[in-house]
Amino acid sequence: MARYPLMLAALAVAFAPLPAAAKKRPPEPAPVGTLIDNIAGETPDGNGGIDRFEAMLIDADGRIVAVYHKGESRPARVAYRLDGGGRVVVPGFIDSHARVMDAGFARITLDLSAAGSLAETLSRITAWSAAHPDAPWVLGQGWDDSGWADGTPTAAALDAATGGRPAWLVRSGGDAGWASSAALTAAGIGDGTADLAGGRIERIAGSRRASGVLVGTAAAMVEAKAPHPRPEDRDTAFAEAQLAFLRTGTTTVADMGTTIEDWQSWRRAADRGDLRLRLVAYAASVNDMTLIGGPGPSPWLYDDRLKMNGLHITLDGAVAVAGAWLAAPYADAPGSKGLPRMNGTQLGNLMSRAAIDNFQVAVTAHGDEAVATLLDTVTDLAQTYKGDRRWRLEGAEVLSTGDLERLAGSGIIVSMQPRLSPEVSARYERQLGTERLGAVQAWRSVADRVGLPAFGSDSPPVPSAPFATFALTTTRPEQALSREAALTAQSAAGARALFAEDRLGRLAKGYRADFLFVDRDPLLAPADQLAGIRVLETWIGGKLAWSAAPATPASKDGATAPPR
Repeated sequence: MARYPLMLAALAVAFAPLPAAAKKRPPEPAPVGTLIDNIAGETPDGNGGIDRFEAMLIDADGRIVAVYHKGESRPARVAYRLDGGGRVVVPGFIDSHARVMDAGFARITLDLSAAGSLAETLSRITAWSAAHPDAPWVLGQGWDDSGWADGTPTAAALDAATGGRPAWLVRSGGDAGWASSAALTAAGIGDGTADLAGGRIERIAGSRRASGVLVGTAAAMVEAKAPHPRPEDRDTAFAEAQLAFLRTGTTTVADMGTTIEDWQSWRRAADRGDLRLRLVAYAASVNDMTLIGGPGPSPWLYDDRLKMNGLHITLDGAVAVAGAWLAAPYADAPGSKGLPRMNGTQLGNLMSRAAIDNFQVAVTAHGDEAVATLLDTVTDLAQTYKGDRRWRLEGAEVLSTGDLERLAGSGIIVSMQPRLSPEVSARYERQLGTERLGAVQAWRSVADRVGLPAFGSDSPPVPSAPFATFALTTTRPEQALSREAALTAQSAAGARALFAEDRLGRLAKGYRADFLFVDRDPLLAPADQLAGIRVLETWIGGKLAWSAAPATPASKDGATAPPR
């Protein structure tokens, strides 16, 4: 061996252990997800309280991987990092009762929601008619005569404003419409036309002549003759609606009255990659339900953006047009108890048809007699349809003490649309009398006896305004909710009403990252500032969906936002 000293020395060097610094390091883990850091996060905690946190990590699929509280360490490497600048973050709002396509059409047709008198309303109609001389019909919505002191809507006044063209204008709330003489003629409505079940043709005082206002099912007579929108019109309307909801911080909408045409418009948007909102559909009819859902509710589609849940049924109309089905007559119309659209047997048949295929059923019932009819029907159906059905009561404008007692433990979810301006309050007092005012829009009573309601806007034509709802429901004497409860009613409670409490409504591990940056803390701001809280950014699935400011391009390693 001594003959090869140089070779042995070389081998010894080659196989000697490497210094520690020369050893190969293991590969660093790849950066993951988006970290939203330095925020004042607030979310329902699932137990009736609020969880406050300072950061959250979102994966590539738009789900929350983790939330970080004060003092907890953040991941060392992430794909994108956003410094929230200490701004307030809350869950995206869930609008539990709206009509998405109608909200869009309200923005591309004649909008009368800002008119406060008959004269102003007619002025807007005249201006729109002059600007659209080639429109075969004048179509619009949003008028509300509750506070008009200068007259009432008539066909004659509409004729003068439109130049005699057919015109159809849907009232605020959607339960009535205003027709011109040409539209009444097109619908075959004359002096001898009888009222339909669940509807009313308003008459000129002292005569049988139609005034031009049609309530409830009577409105369908004109609607059947009005021009139907083309697919491209529907797509334009949906784009407008989507922007309007996103601007208010609404990230999920329960659409009440979805048609197959609506559904197809949403599918087209999703196929183009333009569906940002989350939409949960409740069909306008059994036919629409089966065309869309087929044998049962659809799965979540398009990355949890679209789902067909069930059927919407309208049992009565609103108090505003004396359409709510009451147990006792209206104070200002002693001969009327409202306009029920169907009886209990008919309601039960429709609900059973949906329930047999496991569709969820949402029933609009505004008056106390309508609510009692729904309760009777659910009691009967519960003998056949077991399990967690989550029947939904929509509206619930007037609830008796007996209704509240029966609702407790019934398994029915109450979905309410808070709206109570001074004009609306005066109307309730005039129509119902002072003795029934305590039963009107009693969301605190529902929360105490039944469970926290889910809140919606009933848009259109009233725009979705979640912080106005938040302000109203936390400040109304005797019916005020806590701020924590009001926030939950527009987020986690809305998710539960959709069977979506496992993925929406909270900012927690495993949930979809739907959240808002807002300019003030809704749990701490002075009461007179609540309605004016501004949404700065709306995020859906961990992506920026809308911003009040121009978007800043994203980049890795310290990006302001991940790519949209």
